[in-house]
Amino acid sequence: MDTYTAVKNRILCLCEEKKMTINKLATASGVAPSTVKNILYGKSRNPGIVTLKMFCDGLGMTLPEFFDTDTFENLEQEIQ
Repeated sequence: MDTYTAVKNRILCLCEEKKMTINKLATASGVAPSTVKNILYGKSRNPGIVTLKMFCDGLGMTLPEFFDTDTFENLEQEIQ
C-alpha cells in the first residue's frame, strides 16, 4: 500500500468510527470541504502535514495517534 492510500483509508476509517461525515470532518477541522473531498477522492494525492494536523484536531487526536497503526508501520518504500 502506498502512503496516499494509507492516509486516505485512515481518515475514512476514523470518520466511520466517530460517525462523522466528510462535511462534519471539514467543519470540525477547519478544512474546506472541497479540500477534504480532493484528498479522499484522489485529486490531491499529497496532503500536507498541517492539513493532517488539522484533521487530527477535528478528530480529537494527535498526529502520533493518527500514524500509530500497523498500516503505517509496514508501508512500501515510496522511492524505488
